[in-house]
Formats: sequence, structure tokens, C-alpha cells
Amino acid sequence: MINFEAKVKIPFLWGKSVFKKSNWSQINLIVGPNGSGKTLLAQELAKQLENEGYTSKFIKVDRNYQDQIHILHENVKIKEKIEKVLSNMFGKSIIFVEDINGLLIPIVKNKAWNVEYLLDDAECHGLREIISLLICLYNKDSNDCIFFDEPELHLHPQLQTFFMNEIRKEAKNSSRRIFFLISHSPFFIDLRTPEDLTGVIACHINKAPTSIDTLSAEDENLFRKFLPRFNTYHKQFFFSDNQIFVEGYTDQQMFTWLLSFMENDINIVGTGIIDVGGKDELGVFCKICQLIGTNSRFITDLDSLFSGKLRDVVSNDERVNMWLEKQYDKQISFYKKIFSKKEMMQKINLEKLIAMLEKFLVLIGNDIENYLNYNSVTDELSFFASKIKQLDSKYENAKNVDTYKTVIMQVINQQENEISQILTDVTRKKLPLVKNLFSLILAACEAARVYILPKGCIEHYYTQSTVKYMPVSAKDKLFRMELDFIQDAHKKSIRKNYAPLISILEKATSL
Repeated sequence: MINFEAKVKIPFLWGKSVFKKSNWSQINLIVGPNGSGKTLLAQELAKQLENEGYTSKFIKVDRNYQDQIHILHENVKIKEKIEKVLSNMFGKSIIFVEDINGLLIPIVKNKAWNVEYLLDDAECHGLREIISLLICLYNKDSNDCIFFDEPELHLHPQLQTFFMNEIRKEAKNSSRRIFFLISHSPFFIDLRTPEDLTGVIACHINKAPTSIDTLSAEDENLFRKFLPRFNTYHKQFFFSDNQIFVEGYTDQQMFTWLLSFMENDINIVGTGIIDVGGKDELGVFCKICQLIGTNSRFITDLDSLFSGKLRDVVSNDERVNMWLEKQYDKQISFYKKIFSKKEMMQKINLEKLIAMLEKFLVLIGNDIENYLNYNSVTDELSFFASKIKQLDSKYENAKNVDTYKTVIMQVINQQENEISQILTDVTRKKLPLVKNLFSLILAACEAARVYILPKGCIEHYYTQSTVKYMPVSAKDKLFRMELDFIQDAHKKSIRKNYAPLISILEKATSL
């Protein structure tokens, strides 16, 4: 960790906002969309580092390859190192020889065909770019801090990964050197340890950059377990605030298809749908986005309310707390109906609201099961009754399981009239309170840009099959049927059939 107090103002981009950061990684990544001020920020950081006694070098986008080659005249060690490093790439070797004018000329030898040729005559930009970058990287005598502006230009992903590995080697060999990469490439988001996250500076449109200065011990432990599963595809969110995270690939495919059927297509520019590995990993991504300051959005299944990391993160989100504080006066009469006087004396937060919802759902579940023990149910409720019995047989204490609470919430939403007929008078009166509380919780989650699927999961919105309750089996088969329909259906038909999902997308993509 490197301590350096930075303070940057760029009023025409960020207004009165100021970027401040004091803790830096040895390798820092400045990322974000075009026009967010990445290069301007880097240039200002270079000036401030020089004022602190560091020497710095800024490698611009329009770097001159020939100018870099001249450095090899003065430093034979760098020339020999580059020749050695590149000797086994692509089945070719590279050497630098002097021409009659004393200039160094790169010669490529194709080992497969035992042919030599001039690099400048026959090779693409990529090989010239990597040579230029390596010269700047290895020339450590001239600078303490080095800024690479868009090092990915003309480089194949293999070369980008190779160059990032070379930066890591140089950083390990010289603890004083600091590296800054201004990049649009996920291949440079090479996060191996929690500390690496403190080196990410996320730039935004019309807003000052954000970053993580320090991590709590709890977050360090969380990210240490998570980072090995963090792949290149997941890293899209570093480059745009408009990314939407979902739990699985069927959600990702459905929402990606439906994006093109939204009426307001201006808001979807730069939007991507990223699937992760379930609600717990969704919670980890939510935590990272929260800490770094990206405005990513999350669409998740109903059972996320009742367990998992996402619930914990959203419950502690400041945006949610602020929204609930603003709602307090409006909701106070409702709160008095569901909370005791003692409970009203304590702060009403999202965790408290969810806990109360769970209490109501278990109460209703008990009432339902008492009825089922002695009575049969109508055909409309028979499938629900069988689902409850399955959960009871599968789990020792089903009422503590998130799926059980989800199923109770689903039957209230879908079949309130039928379910009210088998409840006691006391419990029946709880149904309006439950529905009101449920709506309030969903709205609070939306303050953190987290959108709960109120019907359950994506399969409950399918039109080519009927799925009522969780958990859902044969998901892939159901998805294929739905996709076949979407690919052949008319735009109006899709907008009508998937109106609830499109409505959620419109919320998630709104500015």
C-alpha cells in the first residue's frame, strides 16, 4: 500500500465534486466510459506525484514507436531483455541490428519456416506496440511512476495478459515504482488480492471518480474467497455504470433479448446483462459496486429477500436507509399496525422490515399447515399444498428455509382469495399487512438499484409454460421453449406477453 494524498478537480466534467484518494496500490487501474475524464485525471495525478518528489512518465495513446527504439541504443540491457522475452512468442524470435546509418532495426525470424524479415515491413501494429510498451516498462531508471494510456491498443488479448504479467514482475522487483493503466480492456482488470481493489479508480459521466481507500477485515475475507471466480466477462461493469447483474444464464439471455423491445431505447446504450453464480455471488458483486461507487443494477429472485449475501448488503446500503428515513412519516401509521411500541422506539430499517415479513409468512404457513392436516383443499390450491408437503418432507424445519417463505409469499400474491378461505380470522387479517409490507420492501430495495422479481424467478414470467412456485425444475427445457417463441413472435406480442419483465428493465435502466 502506498500513501499519497491526491485531490483533483475538473469542474467542466464533475461540477463541484472533487476526487480524493490517499491509499494507492502499486498497480492502479483508471477505468470507465469514454468522456468520463480518465486521461485528464491521470495527467493531474502525474503532476501531483511530481510535486511529492516522484519522477513520472506519461505514455500517450499516440506513442511513437521509432522514438522508443532509440532508447535501445543507450540501454543494451533493455534491448537484450526484450529480445529474450519475445523470443518464444508466436513461434518467432526478434533481434535488433544496426543498419548502415547506425539505426536499430528489428528483425523477425519465423522459426517454422526459417525465414527472416524486417518487422516494419511485414508485421502488424500489435508486435510494434508491445515492443514500445516493454521499452517504457523496462526503462526503470528514468521514472518512479509510469502512466500507460490505453495500453490495449492493437494488442490481442494474449498480449494484453502478457503485458499485465510483465507489469506485475516489475512491480515486485521495485517497490518504489507505481504504475497507472488507463484502460477499456477487462484483460487489465487483473485483481488477485483484495488489496488490488484499492487500486481501481472508476470514472463516471458527470460525476467525480470513485474508489476504495480501505477495506474492512470482513470485506477482505469475502473478496479473498471470491476473486479467483471473478472472470473477464464479469469485469464489464468497471467500464459502465449501466450494467445489470442477474443470477443465471437464463435470466441473462431473457433480459438481453427483451432489452431490444423497450420503448425508451436511449437508456439502454451501454447496458449489458451479466450473469453470475446465484444470489450469494450477486451479493458480492453488489458489495464491490457499492464500495467502488459504480451505479450497477441487480435483478434477482424473490428468495434473495430471505437469505444470502445480497440481503445483507442491501440492508446496509446507505441509499436504502435514506429512502426509509424519508418514508417514515408517510408510513408511521402502517408501522404501528405491525410493530409493538417497544419495536417502534428502535430504528426501522430494511432488515427489521424483512424480519417482520418472515414472521408473518411463518405465521400464515403454520395456519395453512394446520388446515392441511385435517382438510382437503380445492383444485386451485392442490398444487400449492403438494409443494408445501414436499418442502416439509425435504427439510427438518422447512419454515426456516428461504424457499418455504418464498412459496408462502407466492401463494399470497397469486391466490389470495383462495388462501384466505382456509386461514383463521386472526391470520386472514394479516394478508393486507403482508402485501403492503412486501411492496414497501421491494421499493426500499430499488433505492439501492436492486430489483426483486415479485413473482419468484424468471420462469414465473414465461408465457409458453406455467410455473407457479419455487424451486423450478427442467429450467433449460423451459427456457428453450420460451426463446423459440421470442425469436418468432411479433414485437407487439412480445411487449404484451413480457410487460412485467420489460417494466422491471425500464426501472433498472432509468437514469
